[in-house]
Amino acid sequence: METTSLIHHLPQDSLHQIFSSLSVREILICRSLSKFFNQILTSPSFINLLSLKPPLNLIGLRPSHHHHHHHHRIVVSSPHSYLHVYDSDLNQWMKFAFDFIPFRSPIPVASSGGIVYLWVDSPDSGKSLVLCNPLTRRFQVLPALGSAWSRHGTVLVGPVNRVLVLTELACLYFNGVGDSWQKFSSNLVSKPRSPILVFDSLFALCDVGSPWRSQWKLFSCTLTVLEKSQGWKRLEKHEWGDIFDILKRPRLIRGNGRRILMVGGLKSSFSLNASCSTILILRLDLETLEWDEVGRMPTDMFKSFQESSKFKVFGGGDRVCFSGKRIGRLAMWNYSIKAGKGEWRWVDGIPGNGDGLYRGFEYDARFTSAP
Repeated sequence: METTSLIHHLPQDSLHQIFSSLSVREILICRSLSKFFNQILTSPSFINLLSLKPPLNLIGLRPSHHHHHHHHRIVVSSPHSYLHVYDSDLNQWMKFAFDFIPFRSPIPVASSGGIVYLWVDSPDSGKSLVLCNPLTRRFQVLPALGSAWSRHGTVLVGPVNRVLVLTELACLYFNGVGDSWQKFSSNLVSKPRSPILVFDSLFALCDVGSPWRSQWKLFSCTLTVLEKSQGWKRLEKHEWGDIFDILKRPRLIRGNGRRILMVGGLKSSFSLNASCSTILILRLDLETLEWDEVGRMPTDMFKSFQESSKFKVFGGGDRVCFSGKRIGRLAMWNYSIKAGKGEWRWVDGIPGNGDGLYRGFEYDARFTSAP
């Protein structure tokens, strides 16, 4: 005679009230215990109870280029990929399957407001962007694009499903209304480096120097101005001095609120081929237009990246991650508001072989985000 647990006899409303007191992390763990719990904790009535639940702050990982090409070759026999995420509070990796996406080669590239954006192969041999919530397994497909946009464009996303694909010459914009992309001229002075979207404004670094010596400057443009193709303006103050000259290969990362981070190697001198002594993290307050230093990579950690031929920087908010060839792990800077300073640590256990150049993005996982 088959017996059932007493919990199966509880009313569904009672179960929802009990489980709604759990955190997002705890709910995800409970969903994986059995089909019964998964059914209870994915029902629309339960999701509605979670509107005030704080998100789970994660770092999403994009596949390395090596893994991406390998994945593309085996896509017929293994059509689904995963979003690998890192939970810094638990020092733990998790993954969300994309098996609910009915397209080939889903590659996650960005996230905003609990929604993850992926490039997929569209039926017409082009590329499409898909919006999805991996927690609820719901998705939306945006109008198809040519494959060149996925190869050369940077996907920038903001609230209310605002999506941009930016290149040096042009920009595509989808605001959630209608069934087509708007196209504008970028009017940039050079190829944008690490462009970011902060609320309704775009920021990018552009090289205005000579062929033999780079000179990086910060440019900004609002969405309204971009739609009118009126061009970008250089953001600068006399008080900034040589702040862009002390960093080698600077990159931008979106910070918290109206702040942006600039990360780069700290030059040992102003000579043309100066070596770097460490990696510096600067923060710009967009309200006051004042910079301050918030992070400096420890010497022992920097030695690993000094020996690596190339490295990538990604993250968002108060966290910045660094990956490099043949390092086998990530370096992470996490700013603690309570301590008033940033803390550095290594992140081990990278999914895959761990030797590739990984990129990623900030991902605030929440059940209530609808694509």
